Amino acid sequence: MAGAANSSRALLLLLCALLYLARLSSGNSEVMKAVNITWSSINFKTILQWEPKPVNYFYTVEIDGDRLVRKKICIHTSATECDVTNALKDVKDVYVARIYSEVPNRDPDDFDIPPYEVSSEFIPYAQTEIGVPTIKSFEQKEKTLKVEIADPLTPYRFEGNGSFRSIRDIFKDDLEYTLYYWKDQSTGKKQENTKSNLFEIRIDKEKNYCFYVQATVPSRSTDRSSQKSSVKCTGVRRDELDGLELEVILIIAAVAVGIIALIIILSVVAYKCTRSKPAATKKESVPLNA
Repeated sequence: MAGAANSSRALLLLLCALLYLARLSSGNSEVMKAVNITWSSINFKTILQWEPKPVNYFYTVEIDGDRLVRKKICIHTSATECDVTNALKDVKDVYVARIYSEVPNRDPDDFDIPPYEVSSEFIPYAQTEIGVPTIKSFEQKEKTLKVEIADPLTPYRFEGNGSFRSIRDIFKDDLEYTLYYWKDQSTGKKQENTKSNLFEIRIDKEKNYCFYVQATVPSRSTDRSSQKSSVKCTGVRRDELDGLELEVILIIAAVAVGIIALIIILSVVAYKCTRSKPAATKKESVPLNA
């Protein structure tokens, strides 16, 4: 009896040792829940991010909305981010994400819910960051400055032609643009607002102006404005020169070259005359032989 008990104890110790060695060889196999879950969204392109990097387990993301049937995406991923854009097409819905931590080779008969963490709520219409607008074109004529703005595009497409929808197509009249402008070399700044994509403002004639634009969604309580666009400046004299006919420009260039050549010739003649005067004076001072 004593021998059998000792054998059982030795076998148990051996199994424990083998299990311990297997755990050491596989590294840290602890399944951890996701932490630091954040939504990163620009022009409705939305990425869900979290920590930590999994070791010997995977993540599965599930999106839930007030008007959305739960949808699982990024299934069994070892990444710590997931593009959830296509699951958030109803941009005014309120969404949450559940991130499950799942072990590989899970028993299919195991119906226990794996550990998970829930994100904060996210409403794309109210929270996506507005991208930087683009100044498509501008023109200064007399006392008028025209500036045309190109709407940033979203990742969503129209069902008919498949083209990308712009933020204007989503926000509609809730989208405004603000133009900030000032005279070149001046610090005094003015601004104009529009719900369209075109500014047409009165300015001083023959003065250069610089400007930039920002997009704004006034209905928002936070994150109302985009970042500033790049600064553009007009050039009245340059524009006037660009408007001249090629023949006129060639004539002006030929006259300029002729004037420069004449100046060079006159300078050379004047230099030679200056050199010849001392020689003539020296020759006159030499006495004649008797």
